[in-house]
Amino acid sequence: MKISDTSAQDITLSPTNGRKKILLITVLVATVVLAWVSVPAVQRWSQAQQSVAGERLRFAQVMRGDFVRDVTVQGRIVAAVSPTLFASQSGTITFAVDAGDSVAEGQILANVDSPEMQNLLLQERSRLMSLQIEYDRQRIANQQEVLENTRALDTATLSLKAAQRELTRSELAIAQGAISTVDLERARDNMDTARIMHKHAELNTELDNERLAFELKTRQLAVEQQELLVDDLGRQVAELAIVSPVSGIVGNLLVDQKTNVARNQAVLSVVDLSAFEIEVQVPENYVGDLAIGMPSEVRAGSQLQNATLIAVSPEIVDNQVSARLRFDEPIPEGLRQNQRLSTRILLEEKKNVLMVQRGQFLESGSGRLAYRVVDDMAYRTPITIGATSLASVEILDGLNVGDTIIVSGTDAFNEADTVLINN
Repeated sequence: MKISDTSAQDITLSPTNGRKKILLITVLVATVVLAWVSVPAVQRWSQAQQSVAGERLRFAQVMRGDFVRDVTVQGRIVAAVSPTLFASQSGTITFAVDAGDSVAEGQILANVDSPEMQNLLLQERSRLMSLQIEYDRQRIANQQEVLENTRALDTATLSLKAAQRELTRSELAIAQGAISTVDLERARDNMDTARIMHKHAELNTELDNERLAFELKTRQLAVEQQELLVDDLGRQVAELAIVSPVSGIVGNLLVDQKTNVARNQAVLSVVDLSAFEIEVQVPENYVGDLAIGMPSEVRAGSQLQNATLIAVSPEIVDNQVSARLRFDEPIPEGLRQNQRLSTRILLEEKKNVLMVQRGQFLESGSGRLAYRVVDDMAYRTPITIGATSLASVEILDGLNVGDTIIVSGTDAFNEADTVLINN
């Protein structure tokens, strides 16, 4: 009798021990890798005193380059030469031009009718002629007196010579006993008298000639003084015609045609179109950095033109100081008075310096702190800054080339030493 087994009831199963081992190993490896990756992140998270979303931050890299500190301001075209002309005397003005007319240097622009000045000039000219006549009369009178003095001196000279001859004859005659001693003494007295008269005639002639020369010189000086007065009045009358000192255009007529103007009253202006400058208003905090001769750039449309700072006002108005720029040659064409231009004044330029993009971090850290980024952590780092411009900041100490820092505001970090950046 055959006894049947239970094999007919058995279910055949595939071996599973190998697969379980592989699955177990895979799970174990994944766990180790995840732990290895997660541990640094967990450590950083545990070290961070603050966390912030990365999309709220701006970053910049520290680099070396040429640092330029500048100030960009709006400017307007002004005429370098725009004289205002004045009436030299009071009177009625008559314009020969209108506002906007082109004029040449030396062209008459207006005339001031001043009858008082014209009459005064005529009167002084008449007085000059009178003084010239007096001078000529004095000159002729002097010649007559000089002639009379010469005649008197010649007469005294002849009398002296006659007395000398008479004395000589008397001395010869007394030796021969032809005359008495009384006659000889009389001859000697006549000789002494003639000598004295001759001496007085010489002195009188010399003094009288000096007096005549002095009187003539006085007349001459009076004539010369009057000539100067007439010349000055002639100049003033000539200045009644107002002429253009430059070539350009007439600016504004400051008074109406045929009106009465006062002496030294402004009547019109002239603009020289060949010399333009740029007037800019610079913020007060840059005043200490401005210096005459600084290079500048002016953008006129699509053209970039070089210019030079030539003047800085000593007065501050509304927290701004006025300055003037002059174009370097050549001057751009097509410029107009009061045209607005963008200008850039180069305050300072340094070669090969360590610098970074300027940002709100300067104000947040008072220029002494920055957050240096390593991976997804930001570390509070002391820094020393140098010069600053609108775009860049010079780094003197605390950072190196290639470092990345947060340039946006860091007030939200609450001065934390480490900040986790969530990406």
